[in-house]
Amino acid sequence: MVIGINGYEAVVPRFGFDPVTGLPRRVGSSEYCFQLLLNLNKIDRKNNYLVYLPEKPTADLPEESANWHYKVVRPRKMWTLFGLSLEFLLQRSKPDVFFSPTHYLPLFAPKKSVISILDVSYLKFPELFSSYDLNQLTKWTRYSVKKALKVFTISKASKDDIIKTYGIAGDRVVVTYPGIRKTINDKQKALGMNEIKKKYGITKNYILFVGTLQPRKNIARLIEAFSLLKGETELVIIGKKGWMYEEILATPKRFGVGNKVKFLDFVPDEDLSVFYKNALCFVLPSLYEGFGLPILEAMSYGCPVIASNISSLPEAGGDAALYVDPMNVQDIKKNLEKIITDSKLREQLIKKGYEQIKKFSWEKTAKETLRALESIKQ
Repeated sequence: MVIGINGYEAVVPRFGFDPVTGLPRRVGSSEYCFQLLLNLNKIDRKNNYLVYLPEKPTADLPEESANWHYKVVRPRKMWTLFGLSLEFLLQRSKPDVFFSPTHYLPLFAPKKSVISILDVSYLKFPELFSSYDLNQLTKWTRYSVKKALKVFTISKASKDDIIKTYGIAGDRVVVTYPGIRKTINDKQKALGMNEIKKKYGITKNYILFVGTLQPRKNIARLIEAFSLLKGETELVIIGKKGWMYEEILATPKRFGVGNKVKFLDFVPDEDLSVFYKNALCFVLPSLYEGFGLPILEAMSYGCPVIASNISSLPEAGGDAALYVDPMNVQDIKKNLEKIITDSKLREQLIKKGYEQIKKFSWEKTAKETLRALESIKQ
């Protein structure tokens, strides 16, 4: 059969392009779309694929082959709404199944269409979205869910939210856990920790956070809990500025730790791997996550993890993480102290983390996605 895929997220990243490689900086839905394309191409030679793009494919996407093709669709502006809608309205191509790995279907999508919803944060935290984005997310997602034969999501927690929000049958929502990016190849030259410290101004042992700077990530409470710790530990926060980031940047000064909190922007993967490997622990105190991939990334580099005890995070971390009440600063502080001072506990969590990550891979995600897509054609 012919499987059509909306590849927009893979080539139009939210955080621009890496100045060194020229490749997109992919996180969240962009990484999800990209990894599905890579791994569907890897595992499936039986079906034919037609990947719709608003511009030519990036150099790291699979090359065209007998069963893998790209189609650049115009116009570029409001691409899914207009470009893809015209493509299907005029029947320029007719895939047997159309998969849009985003919330959105074009207005004139094929009858056998599916979408993905990674989380419903726009409904749980509407104040964190612009009125334009919120209006689009709520109305267009509802329309797409009604039209789609199946909805893919990345955790049981998100599945429950989708069923409750949109009132659809449970068998229409398919959970395919995401994978993790492979660790740095030995051929890639990563800097040593001393070089990393010099490059980024790190002077002491540190606690690590990785994620977009936005209120949902609960970074302000993490900083407050960190300010209560004794000793000379630093807090390193790696991530792009997101929605309402100004208050987060002001928080260290408010709690008297302005010289102990380091805000770093997007860093190259090879540098990020060194940060994970040498951190005392990684902390993800989010108020809500569709899944929480950084938990698994940290574990893959032998970094012990502290995470929130809500939404999907216990699904990602299993028994290989310490869990905290994200609303309770004292609970966060207590567990930070525990993991910093107890080397035996860190070793146990690292060992469990290596076992936990074996449960997740993008190839497995692709296989489960393909199985669901093929079931629609039958």
